[in-house]
Amino acid sequence: MPASASATSGSRVPTSLRRWMVGGFFGLLVLLGLGLYRNYGVGWDEQIDRLNGIINAKYVAMQLAPELAKRQPTFAAIPNLYGSQDTDHGVFYQLPLVVLEKVARVEDSRDVYFLRHLVVWLTCVAGTWVVYRLGAWRFGSWRWGLLTAVLLVLSPRMFAESFYNYKDPVFMGFFALGIYTLVRWLRKPTWQRALSHALATGAAIDVRTMGVLLVPLTLGFAVVELWQRPDVRRPLLLSGLLYLPLTAAVVVLGWPYLWENPVGHFLEVFQSFSRYRTDMLTVYLGQEISVRELPWHYVPVWLFVTTPVLYSVLFVLGLVGVYWAARRPFAWLSTTWGRLDLLLVTWCLGPVVAIIVLNSVIYDGWRHLYFIYPAFLLLAVRALHTLWYAWRSATSSAGLVAGWLGLGLFVASLATVAYRMVQDHPYQNMYFSLPGATAGRLFERDYWALSGREGVEWILAHDTAPQVAVGTDARSRLVLHNAQLLLPPAERARLRMVPPEQATYFLTTYRWHPGPYPAYGKPLYERQVNGVTILSIFRLR
Repeated sequence: MPASASATSGSRVPTSLRRWMVGGFFGLLVLLGLGLYRNYGVGWDEQIDRLNGIINAKYVAMQLAPELAKRQPTFAAIPNLYGSQDTDHGVFYQLPLVVLEKVARVEDSRDVYFLRHLVVWLTCVAGTWVVYRLGAWRFGSWRWGLLTAVLLVLSPRMFAESFYNYKDPVFMGFFALGIYTLVRWLRKPTWQRALSHALATGAAIDVRTMGVLLVPLTLGFAVVELWQRPDVRRPLLLSGLLYLPLTAAVVVLGWPYLWENPVGHFLEVFQSFSRYRTDMLTVYLGQEISVRELPWHYVPVWLFVTTPVLYSVLFVLGLVGVYWAARRPFAWLSTTWGRLDLLLVTWCLGPVVAIIVLNSVIYDGWRHLYFIYPAFLLLAVRALHTLWYAWRSATSSAGLVAGWLGLGLFVASLATVAYRMVQDHPYQNMYFSLPGATAGRLFERDYWALSGREGVEWILAHDTAPQVAVGTDARSRLVLHNAQLLLPPAERARLRMVPPEQATYFLTTYRWHPGPYPAYGKPLYERQVNGVTILSIFRLR
């Protein structure tokens, strides 16, 4: 069914009702975040990301108001920008968060990270709105766009990480915005739309270097548009002349590390992006392997085992649908929807193929490629869109029955995912489409170590001593440090983080030690999510 037919059917809904439904959906997401943002722990990288923002804030202050900056009480304790190990990470998002802390006058770590979690969620809601707009554009109907947004929200791992992962879900939203502004510019090339696309591209690059992929996507699909639409060649070329210089200006302006040597420092950053500073082991298919020696199937397997089965099946059907439509490539590319489908496939599969071919280092599942997920869902909804209209046009009783069975299966699958998300809260990041026991044996568990917060709170709630000594694995000390950041000040003062040989309690989240601890005996407390143990507490003395 062509998208125009879908648009026609969608127009029967009054505009006011459509606004209420779409506004109500996103309003509910905001309210949901307000109710849940205090429930999540501090993730592994949160302190590092915040420090990177603080370091850059110091640098900016020294450039703009050096005397005022030097009078700040914490000035001397903040490292300098040059020499910091995270200069290859842009701060377009982290820097405003640091400024927000000052404006909101939050100083205690508990208030700081709760504020940041709320802002990250609201940012991801905005990214979900962008995905909604892309879906509405592709399928010619706000209802199909809203369905795409619903699937994104009902993606358990994305949902959880939208509260504490400042990098990947946030970047996903910025990258989706870059795709959205690209589509708008290609459809109607004006200098205003070229400017908005340059702003979106520059912002995405300044959030994560991977945003640079928007540049070849833009240039490549601009060439396709020039080929297929002679009527827009002049405005597309003229407005396109603004894109690269404006993008470069935005990238430099939004990334303080580039200010003194834009070209040299960006090339340095790009080179560091292609390699990983240190080696690290990860659990994959039941074995601990180096992140530098990952097999080619690492990303596809992780993607499918952490995504609801229904979405994966629909995605494959969507790819088959695109392949079937592209059998006559010239006729296919002559249509707006054919070119948009090609963009979606390139957006989704291009980075995965690049990772496989270049043997790039990734870890913690496929989180570095979360930015392809909106394209994954849009291709899945494409299949659903085709099946829906095939059912609507069916005349045989067998076709009608099959349609009702398919609809029932779809609704039941969504309900099952939603139920799992409620049951697993606040550990939706532990979602697997496999049985829990199998997933726990084959893959990394709580690699964000969020369960450390629950462990520390449980210990302090059950031990009333003025000082409570807690230890963990040598490489996991950050787990305890992150956990205590969300404790009330009085409870924080009671916690003593010590080596295991001096501890009363031993806490593990199995981050660097996936095996059991037989020497410590039976756990005093454990936390399981769908049959996977992610936290154990042992009493040592």
